[in-house]
Amino acid sequence: MSAISELSQLRGPRGRGVREKPRDNKAALVFLAPWLLGLVLITILPIVASLYLSFTKYDLFNAPEFIGIDNYVRMAQDPRLAASLGVTFVYVLVGVPLSMAAALGIALLLDKGLRGLAFYRSMFYLPSLLGSSVAVAILWKQIFGVDGLVNQFLAIFGIEGPGWISNPDTALSTLIMLSIWGFGAPMVIFLAGLRQIPVMYYEAASVDGAGSARQFFSITLPLLSPIVFFNLVLSMIGAFQTFTQAFIISGGSGGPSDSTLFYTLYLYQKGFTAFDMGYASAMAWLLVAIIAGFTAVNFALSKLWVFYDD
Repeated sequence: MSAISELSQLRGPRGRGVREKPRDNKAALVFLAPWLLGLVLITILPIVASLYLSFTKYDLFNAPEFIGIDNYVRMAQDPRLAASLGVTFVYVLVGVPLSMAAALGIALLLDKGLRGLAFYRSMFYLPSLLGSSVAVAILWKQIFGVDGLVNQFLAIFGIEGPGWISNPDTALSTLIMLSIWGFGAPMVIFLAGLRQIPVMYYEAASVDGAGSARQFFSITLPLLSPIVFFNLVLSMIGAFQTFTQAFIISGGSGGPSDSTLFYTLYLYQKGFTAFDMGYASAMAWLLVAIIAGFTAVNFALSKLWVFYDD
C-alpha cells in the first residue's frame, strides 16, 4: 500500500503524470557555437557575397557597381573561358576514369593476401596525401622538364624526348599522369569494399566453372558498384577543382598555348591578377553549376548500373 500511495502522490491531481522539465540544450549550443560561427562567417557569408558580386563590377579597390547579368553574358563571349572549359573537361573525362582504373587494379592486387599488405597499402596511399601539394608539382615539373629525369632516361636509349611540360601536345598529359599517380585514397576505399564481399559468392562461381574474368564482371564489379559510384563522384568533383598542379607547372599562365589553362586557373587570373572580381565570382558560380550538373547526371545514371545488395 505504501508503494501505491507514493505512486499516487507522484502522479499528482486527477491522475496526471508529473511533467518532465524541458531539457537544457545550452551546453550543446556552447559546444556547437565555434562550428556554427565558422559555418556562417567562413562558408555561408562568402557564398552569399560571391553571388552578389557576380552581378557587379568589382575590382577590389572600389565599391561594387551593380551591372545585372552582364558578367554572365560576357562569359558566353569569352574564348579563353571556352578554352579553359575544354581543357578541364578533357582532364576530368580522361584523368578520372584512368585514376579509378588504377586504384581498382592495385586494390585487386593487394586483396590477394600479399605479405606486408600494410606496408604496400601505405606506400600506395602516400602519393594521394602529396598529390596536390606545391612540392610535388615542382618535383613533377623537374621530372618532365627538357633536362628532366624522363628525358635523361630516354637519352640512354638514344631517344631525344620532348619538353613534356613546354609542348602543347604533351603538357596536359603530364598533368593527367600526375592525377593518376595520386590514386591512393580511392584505392584504400576500394580495398575496404573488396573485403566486404562474401567469399561464398566466389566459391559458388568456382564450382560452376566461372573464371577470374567472369567472377570479376559478374560478382566483384556489381557488388563493388556503390563504392565505384562513391569514388567516381568525389574524384570528379576534385578534378574540376584542380588548381595547384596547373599553376605551378605552367607558372600561373596556363601555357604553353593555354594547353594547361584549367578553369580554376583562369578564374584565379581574372580575380587576383586582373582584379576583375565580379567576373571571377560569376565564373565561380558557373563552376558550381557545372559540378552540380555532372553530379546530378551521375546520380540519375547510377540507377542503371549501381547495385545494392539489400
